[in-house]
Amino acid sequence: MSLDQATVDALQRFVEKSNFAQLGGIVTDLDGTALHEDAGRIYIPKPVELGLKKLHDLGRPFILNTLRFPLSVLRTFGRDWYGVSNSPIPTVTLNGSLLGYVTKTDNDEMAFAEIAAFPLPAGDVDGVLDRVAEMVDGGLKNLLLFYYPRDWKMGEIIWTPVADRVLHVKERYVSASSVTAVELSKLREQMHQEEICMIFLLVDVPHEQLMAYQHTQRSNFFTASGVDKLFGAQRMAEKFNLELGRSVGAGDTELDRFLKGAGLAVLVGSLQLEFKGLYETIRLKDSFELGDLLFRLAGMLNRGA
Repeated sequence: MSLDQATVDALQRFVEKSNFAQLGGIVTDLDGTALHEDAGRIYIPKPVELGLKKLHDLGRPFILNTLRFPLSVLRTFGRDWYGVSNSPIPTVTLNGSLLGYVTKTDNDEMAFAEIAAFPLPAGDVDGVLDRVAEMVDGGLKNLLLFYYPRDWKMGEIIWTPVADRVLHVKERYVSASSVTAVELSKLREQMHQEEICMIFLLVDVPHEQLMAYQHTQRSNFFTASGVDKLFGAQRMAEKFNLELGRSVGAGDTELDRFLKGAGLAVLVGSLQLEFKGLYETIRLKDSFELGDLLFRLAGMLNRGA
């Protein structure tokens, strides 16, 4: 698979105009972008691995920017990502609310080392729970609340208002550390005992039922005000003396808002995203083409482009 000439030309212009070689890095989403799914198997394509490794060897770091929670990253691809650079990997998790490194312990186990966290204020947590209470009191039972504490070892916790659904939810969401159906008052008490970085509310009901609840959608992500993947990318870039505006950003959904702050925005997949890079914007079919682009970018740096 090879890139078309228009894509190569846009990449060349970005390298020439942006000073990427001294001030830029790679910021990439995972699922649907740097990861490929085939028949239920999700993996890092070899071209992505080779491209990132070559750029890393040339002094251009990469930052992972994902909606996933740290335990999910560690359990699935942590060792593989670490193997690309053989050094701790800067990682933005939970929609920009928890920043850290994917790293190894002295016992050769994968771990997450926090750099910074931006938890939800207690009032915001209460606001989400008030909304949930309104829906439950109104008869909506087919909803799930996922929450992610700052303590990354706690992982993903899911709450359902229906005790009989706990086993079903456990079987469906095997990534969860625990599934609970405690009373809402108890849930509120438990959540206030932790710093919560992100809440995800999933409502599985017909659209006409949702219309009765203002501002409610089938899926809602809640972080502290102003915190998202763009915010997380900017904070992480600052810590590495990188400039996001001179970096490559790659993503595939509307949540990948860091693309609009990147020098080169690489839009992967079929969604017609409106993000534009500060210098150039490139559209690619899949993660394999992203790997080709990264490898081509490394070649341009190697030649002193």
